[in-house]
Amino acid sequence: MSNPRTLGELKRAGLEAPSRSVKEEMRKNLLAKLRAGETLFPGVLGYDETVVPQVVNAILSRHNMILLGLRGQAKSRLLRSLTTLLDPVVPVVAGSEIHDDPFRPLSQWSRDQLARLGDETPIAWLTPQDRYVEKLATPDVTIADIIGDVDPIRAARGGHDLGSELTMHYGLLPRAHRGIFALNELPDLAGRIQVGLFNILQEGDVQIKGYPVRLPLDVCIVFTANPEDYTARGKIITPLKDRIGSEIRTHYPASLEQGVAITTQEAWTDRSDKVRVARFLREVVEGVAFAARRDKKVDKRSGVSQRLPITALENAVSSAERRAIVHQEPLVVPRLSDVYAALPSLTGKFELEYEGELVGAERVARDLIRDAVGEIFSTYLGSVNFRQVIHFFENGGTLRLPDDAPAEEVLAQLRRIPELLEHTDRLGVQAGDPAPVVVAAGEFILEGLWAQKKIGRSDDKGFVAAERRVESELDPERLERLRNMKKQVN
Repeated sequence: MSNPRTLGELKRAGLEAPSRSVKEEMRKNLLAKLRAGETLFPGVLGYDETVVPQVVNAILSRHNMILLGLRGQAKSRLLRSLTTLLDPVVPVVAGSEIHDDPFRPLSQWSRDQLARLGDETPIAWLTPQDRYVEKLATPDVTIADIIGDVDPIRAARGGHDLGSELTMHYGLLPRAHRGIFALNELPDLAGRIQVGLFNILQEGDVQIKGYPVRLPLDVCIVFTANPEDYTARGKIITPLKDRIGSEIRTHYPASLEQGVAITTQEAWTDRSDKVRVARFLREVVEGVAFAARRDKKVDKRSGVSQRLPITALENAVSSAERRAIVHQEPLVVPRLSDVYAALPSLTGKFELEYEGELVGAERVARDLIRDAVGEIFSTYLGSVNFRQVIHFFENGGTLRLPDDAPAEEVLAQLRRIPELLEHTDRLGVQAGDPAPVVVAAGEFILEGLWAQKKIGRSDDKGFVAAERRVESELDPERLERLRNMKKQVN
């Protein structure tokens, strides 16, 4: 059944909406979702026990709210998810700039339309997305952008007095009437513009250009801000903060598992059924972000966005995809060398402290990858004895693995090292898995041993013996052999 197209049809259908505000509408729909046990904000992960309960309390309290958090903490996504709490469709006067309710119009234009056409007044229907207005605050935003202004051209064409409401050009906030208005990065908004929001937050209306035009808007206002921006680029003026009902702090993933789940959801890796990303590699990529957030060379105040592991994983898959195409391999399997190939997606995602600036972003990123590999290696293979692998390099063995070499070639090189591939089952490798899968696991083991300083690495020879080994760790026969090798060299 189609929706009514005129006011008369709307009345005959008995669809006159009860007199309730948009905040009441959101509250009612939220309560229904809670009773039904539905997911409140699909796609927002890691906040179920922290942020989401606070957002729920704010909505149930009919509050305007602000989300405070560092970059890349899904603040904007959470705000956009609020549209799931709006009714599926609502009727408006067709052509109204501020989505006037046919039964309770605010604008003079809609009132005139209803008086002239009566039950024949055309009706349009808005979806939740139509009722969501978002604006990024910048220093050049004006009152006219947010609230509105007098339009002299409209006045001249219509023959209206400049004080008439019919000459008004409405800003974004009035156009969000009967919906949600989201303002991102609130501290970037000039103080005098923030003052212009006082009335709508406290009294629920706006005044345009000093003329006696009051619009008692029905709108839910939500903001986002980076707490560090209060002093870096601006601040939220105290009277405005006082009028915001709830202040909610967001955060980065609390655990590696949460981070992996978010990155898996957001990263574009399922390009075909030929792409296979190992769990340990996903954890390494996520571990880079966790390592960056605690590294003293990275600016903590700026934060490390969740976009870092997302873009890094996408770049790693692309690197593996390119190699597979060049060598005509049927399976795309990223390995650790592909994570290093994703450095361009890492270096721009964090700000460096002075110590980090001295060594450079690329060096810092490489160190972060190494730290992440070491931690994930300990999780999967920390209890495994790789003495034979270590002895291989201590006896003079070397192994250089070209980044773009085909999987079969690299696998042949890995098999030279005794017992290297015997424990790959702990990394999810099964008997009969193709060469790219085994190679990814083997390379991870070597990278893990290097990260834990059990073997070494050089630019020209690849993996080699560790530069320093405690002699007490070596058996007497091997120790004697090494001493004789040193004497021959001398």
